Amino acid sequence: MFNVEEVRANKIADRLARMENTAFISGNGNKKPRGILTYPAGVPSSSSFAAIEQVPTGASGAFASTNPGDALINFVYTLKAAYRDKAVFMMKRATLAEVRKLKDGQGNYLWQPDFQMKQGGTLLGFNMVEAEDMPAIAASSLSIAFGDFNAGYQIVDRQGIRVLRDSFTAKPYVKFYTTKRVGGDVVNFEAIKLLKFAVS
Repeated sequence: MFNVEEVRANKIADRLARMENTAFISGNGNKKPRGILTYPAGVPSSSSFAAIEQVPTGASGAFASTNPGDALINFVYTLKAAYRDKAVFMMKRATLAEVRKLKDGQGNYLWQPDFQMKQGGTLLGFNMVEAEDMPAIAASSLSIAFGDFNAGYQIVDRQGIRVLRDSFTAKPYVKFYTTKRVGGDVVNFEAIKLLKFAVS
């Protein structure tokens, strides 16, 4: 006996999870969640609330050549204190590798390893989350996000995956129709900031 339906459901669940992660970052909101990178730049205000502040690094496609870590410090303090307590950095693996090379004026790495957990670590005292759907560092790229994503981004997920077994329309084959309902959008634009690899 081999439960094909269960195996297919598990594989599809994994695929759907990857698709959801992509949509939460860059989805256009058309039959999918709207991602954090799809909003215009700006400081949220009563006149232009649906905007996410983008903080420049001071160099196109890179950190500034002198005091590169200063851009990250400025980045952290654009976020209001109410959101910094639960804030995390989010970036892809390749960006994280570049960030981990940054040093202060005494030659100490800004990234601090977590020797107890043997993985992870902190950057300027904040945890980091790897998200491969974030863009790689390039001119004007928004490669690093920082904020309290629990407060800033709302995911609406109907629990479970629905699988419909159809053994009639394509005999002798069996078709499986799989559906899942999920949505997402920014609900607090003050709780999320983006680092832009640009001069201004």
